[in-house]
Amino acid sequence: MEYHITHYDLEQGALEIQYIEEFFGEFPRKKTAAEIVRRLTGRAHLILLANAPLPDDRGSVVPVSFKVAHEVTINEAEPKLHDLVNRLRDYVRFDGRRILYTWIGGTRRDWRGQGHFRALTEQQEVWAIEQGFDEIVVKTKNKFYDMRGTLDHLRFEVVKYERNAADNAESKVYLSKKLLPHLIEQHRSAKTVVQITI
Repeated sequence: MEYHITHYDLEQGALEIQYIEEFFGEFPRKKTAAEIVRRLTGRAHLILLANAPLPDDRGSVVPVSFKVAHEVTINEAEPKLHDLVNRLRDYVRFDGRRILYTWIGGTRRDWRGQGHFRALTEQQEVWAIEQGFDEIVVKTKNKFYDMRGTLDHLRFEVVKYERNAADNAESKVYLSKKLLPHLIEQHRSAKTVVQITI
């Protein structure tokens, strides 16, 4: 199977993400385009969407999976990112290295298990290596078993686990993958990537 991926610029990509997040019931709060633009402006970032035909109408192609990542540095001023760096300071080396944070992403329920998220992650790794990043980090919750399973298959390693005393399903899991040039040789997804800039 060949995966069709679109690499968007900031403004158009933010609108696309706002649209596709409406199809994700498990996200308690959807990101707005303005929020995405605010977070990504002025920093290296990547917005990818995978598209696929509708099962009952092969002529209609829709976005089915997405991934948004951006650079994080040791001196983050934005409170949520400052907190993230502080939580990972003893587990990820930030000094003198470029770290890419996978901020948001997912696959629509009807298209899960078909490799779209793997294809996006592999394309993210290609881009990150080309841009000189050293490591990718991602945060998820213990209850997102499918996400954790996918990251495990993609050889992300758990670097920190923050247990939620009231509900272990809500515990936070931090994962990381070091980026080495030979990593791309392990990719399995056939991909067509289109760059959209406006």
